[in-house]
Amino acid sequence: MTDVVWTHVDDVPSREPFGEGITLRELWREPSGRSCHVVDIAPGAVWPELDVHEPGPEEVFVVSGVFNDGVRDYPAGTFLHCPAGSSHIPQSTTGCRLFVFYPEG
Repeated sequence: MTDVVWTHVDDVPSREPFGEGITLRELWREPSGRSCHVVDIAPGAVWPELDVHEPGPEEVFVVSGVFNDGVRDYPAGTFLHCPAGSSHIPQSTTGCRLFVFYPEG
């Protein structure tokens, strides 16, 4: 199992590139751009602009809390597949943790 790449989320540096209250931790990235992240959205935080999924889709698993895409709430345990070209405004009234995967970069 020498090809296994692993990390613990608490060991990954966090940053807030999308404004206060939205924390991003990049867990893994390939040269092709495929990547996975943990995103924490604090209670009341809202993504600063429309999040358009380009060039490919975005896949989201709600680990904890309640995620809102600007239209509806998704509780912990929900999986969302957002096809390329779709969009939303990520936010949470309660706070949430998301696992986000970009299969095409």
